[in-house]
Amino acid sequence: MYNFDVEQPTTLADAVQALSRDEAQPLSGGQTLIPTLKARLAAPSVLVSLSGIDEMKGVCSDDAGRVCIGAATTHATVAREVADLYPALAGLAARIGDPAVRNRGTIGGSVANNDPSACYPAAVLASGATVVTNKREIAADDYFQGMFETALKEGEIVTEVKFPVPEAAHYEKILQPASRFPLVAVFVAKFPDGVRVAVTGASNNGVFRWSDAEAALGGDFSAQAVADLKIDSADMISDLHGTAEYRAHLVGVMTKRAVAAIA
Repeated sequence: MYNFDVEQPTTLADAVQALSRDEAQPLSGGQTLIPTLKARLAAPSVLVSLSGIDEMKGVCSDDAGRVCIGAATTHATVAREVADLYPALAGLAARIGDPAVRNRGTIGGSVANNDPSACYPAAVLASGATVVTNKREIAADDYFQGMFETALKEGEIVTEVKFPVPEAAHYEKILQPASRFPLVAVFVAKFPDGVRVAVTGASNNGVFRWSDAEAALGGDFSAQAVADLKIDSADMISDLHGTAEYRAHLVGVMTKRAVAAIA
């Protein structure tokens, strides 16, 4: 490690002010950033911790019936407090990493980082959620823009994520045992006006919606409706854990399992 300053604001306004300093970087749960610093892949002069900002923590429902989760809320808290409001989302949070990760990592950190194999982006995209920052609200379909890329601009902090609650949903994943990230995972959410299917862990372009599956399930919500669907492997991740073709195959398998679990 190297020398850097740490700011610990207790309000969002103070955090925004602290982040205006040169080379300042926000620190949420630190589950990605701290290892990155140890590997010297990043070298900010100031870390601005968001963990002490109470207004960015907690779970509630708004007037539209959406589940609203503060960005500094840990995975463990989401798993516990969302269980009755949005069971599929709570189940996703309960299976992230291990207990140490779940008690330190936050939903805001995951959504802001947008790791191509992270769990939360699939839930955000499949739910048609809204990512709230200190400056604006961003629809999920506009927010995720590629591997580790989002619509966030300089000085923006994710403060909250608002999830519409579907009629039914399920998250299915194949766990990569070493990293505990999903090798491939699919979140299926069934709404009155259609079905949304989001895939994570598979593509070089990060989380994405599988439109062919959505169309098929919109007409017949059953595992059989997607049984014969294939997805192009051209943009799939290929590494020592699995080839692009294998991941493309798993997208179909995970989608069928998720639909079967709901149906």
